[in-house]
Amino acid sequence: MEIFMEYWPFLVPYMVVELVLAITALVHVLRHPHYRFGNKVIWIFVVLLLQIIGPVVYFVFGRGEE
Repeated sequence: MEIFMEYWPFLVPYMVVELVLAITALVHVLRHPHYRFGNKVIWIFVVLLLQIIGPVVYFVFGRGEE
């Protein structure tokens, strides 16, 4: 438990960034029907299951033309 408390100041910003990225990507996936690769269900799984990497992958590769 001491180790957890020691790293707490570094974990909180990481968790906040991860949560903001996931919510932003999920909202974008749900609102937009066009994707470069895959479909809505695949991108929802990628965004939610791959934590911080999933939303980044979606914004780089999956987001279609507006």
